[in-house]
Amino acid sequence: MARDHIRFLLNDREVTLRGVGATDTLLDHLRLNARLRGTKEGCAEGDCGACTVLVGRLGPDGLRYQPVNACIRFLASCDGCHVVTVEHLRGADGGLHPVQRAMVDHHGSQCGFCTPGFIMALYALWMENPTPSEREVERALQGNLCRCTGYAPILRAALAMGAHGTSDPLMEERAQVAARLAEWADGDRVEVSNGQSRAILPADVDDLADVLDQHPDARIVAGATDVGLWVTKFLRDLPVAVFIGHLDGLRAVTETEDALHVGALVSYEDARAPLLAHFPHMARYWDRIAGWQVRAMGTLGGNIANGSPIGDTPPPFVALGARLVLRKGSTRREMPLEEFFLDYGKQDRAVGEFVETIILPKPAPGTLHAAYKLSKRRDEDISAVALGMALTVEGGTITGAKLAFGGMAATPKRAAQTEAALTGQPFTLDTLQKAAKALPQDFTPLSDMRASAEYRMRAAQNLLTRFWLEHSGEAAALEDVT
Repeated sequence: MARDHIRFLLNDREVTLRGVGATDTLLDHLRLNARLRGTKEGCAEGDCGACTVLVGRLGPDGLRYQPVNACIRFLASCDGCHVVTVEHLRGADGGLHPVQRAMVDHHGSQCGFCTPGFIMALYALWMENPTPSEREVERALQGNLCRCTGYAPILRAALAMGAHGTSDPLMEERAQVAARLAEWADGDRVEVSNGQSRAILPADVDDLADVLDQHPDARIVAGATDVGLWVTKFLRDLPVAVFIGHLDGLRAVTETEDALHVGALVSYEDARAPLLAHFPHMARYWDRIAGWQVRAMGTLGGNIANGSPIGDTPPPFVALGARLVLRKGSTRREMPLEEFFLDYGKQDRAVGEFVETIILPKPAPGTLHAAYKLSKRRDEDISAVALGMALTVEGGTITGAKLAFGGMAATPKRAAQTEAALTGQPFTLDTLQKAAKALPQDFTPLSDMRASAEYRMRAAQNLLTRFWLEHSGEAAALEDVT
C-alpha cells in the first residue's frame, strides 16, 4: 500500500497534506496556505534568491539543512523534511537572530524585499561557519540579488554575524527534529494528487525502477532546477511526476583505484569536495555554476539527463572520458557520456530508463586539463560557450586530445577536426593556434540572446591560446576575467 499523504515540519509544526499535485510549489503553499509571507516571489525561476528557505533532510550523515529556492521547489518533494522560513529565526533570548542583528547593525537592508532571502542564505552559511571568509560569503550569496543597498554592507554584516552569537534555538532543537523525521521514515511509496496532476515518491531505487515500468511516460524530477521553470515560466502541466530527490541510494560518491562513481542524485554542492580532490582544474568552473541554492538542489544526473546543449557538466566530464550507467527495471547498461547526446532534446535513453551513475576516470599521468565557461555574468549565469579540454603530452608531443564544447552545437559535442589537428604535433602555442583554425570545421554556432555566432567561434578559438598560457609556464597566473 502506498501512503496517500505527505508530511513535513514547517518551522515548529507538523503539516500533513493529501491534495498535492506534481506542480504545486513550496512557495505557493508558504504564501497562500500557511500565510508565511516573509518568503518572497521575485523571479520565479530560482535566480534572485528572494524565496530562499532552508530545507533539512535526514540522511546517512544525520540532519542537514540547505538553502533552496521555494519558487521552484515542488511541495511533494518536501515529504519527510523540515522546512524553515525567516519567521522561525530568533536569537537565544527570543529577539533578533545573530544574522538579523548583524544585518541591522551594518545597514544591509533598504527596501527589504530581498532581505529575507539574504538572511536565509546567510543563516545557512552561519550554521556551517559563523565566521566565514569574504570569499565564502561571496560564494554563499551568488544566488541572491539586491538592487537597493548594494553588496558592501551585506558583506560586512556577513563577516560580523559570528560576533553576535554562534548558537540558536534551531540548532539546539536539532536532535528533537531529527528524532521526529526518523519516526516518519516508514520506507513507503507515496502517491498524492491534485485534480489530474499526480506525484509519486518511490520507496527506494528498486521501487523507482518499478514505478517507471508502471508509468513509462512519467516525468522524473530530481532537483527541479530545470523542470521547475517549465511550470513557473512555461506553465506546463506534469500529469505524472516521479520525485526522486529523497533516494539516498542514488546519492553516494564512491572511489575505486581508477575512477569516481557518482550517484545521479549527488548535488553540485555535495559533488564539489570529492570532484575537486581529483580534478582541481574544475574549481573555478564549479563555483560559477548557478548560485548556492541551485547548487544545493540541482543534481549531476539531472543536468546530464535533460540533454541541454548548454549544460554545465557535460563538457568537462566528456573531456575526462566519463561514462554513464543507465538502468531500466533490473537491467543496466554502460555507455560513454558523449554518445548519450543524439540531437537537440534527444538522448539515448529508452522509455522508463534512468541515469543511475556517472563514472569519472581519474586523470592519467601526463594529461593536462582545463574547464572554461564564458557567460554574460561572471556568477549565476548560463554558458555562452563552455569547454572541457584534456591534452596528453609525452616528450613535448601531443599524443591525445579531447575537446568537448557546450553552446556551440545542438548538443554537447567533441571537436573531432580540432583534436586531429592537435594530435601528433608539438605542444607549442603555434600548434594550438593553428588547431583553433579547424574549429569552423567542427561547429557552426548559432546567434541567440547569450552570444552571437561570431563571438562564440572567436571566443572558442581563443580558449586554446588560454590553455597554452596556463599550462606552458609562460604565464605564472592568469586573472580569471571570464
